[in-house]
Amino acid sequence: MDTTKIELAALTLPELKTWLTGQGQQAFRADQIYRWLHKNPVDSFEEMTNLSKPLRALLSQQAQLFSVNIEKKLVSSIDGTVKYLYRLHDGNFVETVVMHYWHGTSICISTQVGCKMGCSFCASTKAGFVRNLTAGEMLWEIYRAEQDLGKPIHSVVLMGIGEPMDNYDNVLRFLQLLSSPEGRGLSLRHVSLSTCGVVPMIDRLAEERLQLTLSVSLHAAFDEKRDRLMPVNRRYPLKELLAACRRYADKTGRRISFEYILIDGVNDTPQDAAQLCRILHGMLCHINLIPANGVKEWQGRGSTVPAANRFAALLTEKGMNATIRRRMGSDIEAACGQLRREREEAQKGGV
Repeated sequence: MDTTKIELAALTLPELKTWLTGQGQQAFRADQIYRWLHKNPVDSFEEMTNLSKPLRALLSQQAQLFSVNIEKKLVSSIDGTVKYLYRLHDGNFVETVVMHYWHGTSICISTQVGCKMGCSFCASTKAGFVRNLTAGEMLWEIYRAEQDLGKPIHSVVLMGIGEPMDNYDNVLRFLQLLSSPEGRGLSLRHVSLSTCGVVPMIDRLAEERLQLTLSVSLHAAFDEKRDRLMPVNRRYPLKELLAACRRYADKTGRRISFEYILIDGVNDTPQDAAQLCRILHGMLCHINLIPANGVKEWQGRGSTVPAANRFAALLTEKGMNATIRRRMGSDIEAACGQLRREREEAQKGGV
C-alpha cells in the first residue's frame, strides 16, 4: 500500500472536487471520476475514457484504486449462495458471501483482514489479524460481486471477516459513501452492522443516529459462558454490553438484532433460554438463533434441530421475538473465514 498516494474511492464527492482543484484541475472532472468510481466502477485510471490522457496520467501518479480480484468462487447447488475469496492488492485475502432472497440480493462483507477478537467458534480469527480494510476496499467487495453476478445488491451486512467496530473510522466512511446519493445511494435501512460487543464504539455509533440495524453477537446469557466463547466479554461483560445496547436503542429508535449461535450442550439448555429472556426483558430487540458451523480447531458442534426448535419455543413463550436463521450455503461452507484460512495454509505449504 503506497501511503503517499490518495485513495480516490474513499473520498466523498466534495472532497474529490477539493483535491482535484488543488491539483489544478476543473471541478466538473470530479463528477466524471466519481461516476467511474461508484456508478460504473473500473480497475484502472486508463479505463476512465472520457478523461484526458494528461489527467489520467496525473491520477496514476497521485492516486490509487484498491479494487479486489476474485481468487476463488463457490456456488451452492442447494440455494444459489455464492462465496467469494478475494485477493487484495497486497496479496492478502478476504471473503464475501452473497445470498439470494425473495426480497432481493444480500451481501455479507469483510471489514478487516483477519480479526483480533479471538472468538472460539469463529474461523475468521484462526489465521490471525493483518490489517484493516479501507472504505474503498469494502465498497469493491460489493462492486466486484455485482459485476460478476450481473445484478445489483439490495442489502449489505458487515458480518464477514473482522470486527467492524475495531475499524470504526473506515467503516463509518464506507457507510457514508455507500449511502451517498451521488454514489450508490443505498439506504442505511438496508445495512446491518455486526459487533461482538465493543461497548465504547456502540455508544459512539449511537451518537451518529444512523438508520442501520445494529447486530450484536451475544451467543451466551451467562458471563462465565460468554467469557469462554468470546474473550471480549472479559473486557465488556454482559451488564455493560446490554446497558450500551439499551442506550443505543433509546437514542436511535432502532431495534437491535442479537445473534445467538446455538452450540450443542453449551448454551442451548432451558436455563440458557430463561436467562436470555431475563437479560433482554423490555429491550427493543430481535433474537436471531443460528445453528453453529463446524470449524477446524474447535470441538463444538451446532445444536440439533429439535434442540434449536425447543430453545426458540421457550423464548417465544416468554414473549421474545426470536427466529431460527435458515442456513444457507451449507454445501460450500459459507461461514466467513474458512476459505481464507485454507488459502493461507496452502501458501505456507508452498501450494
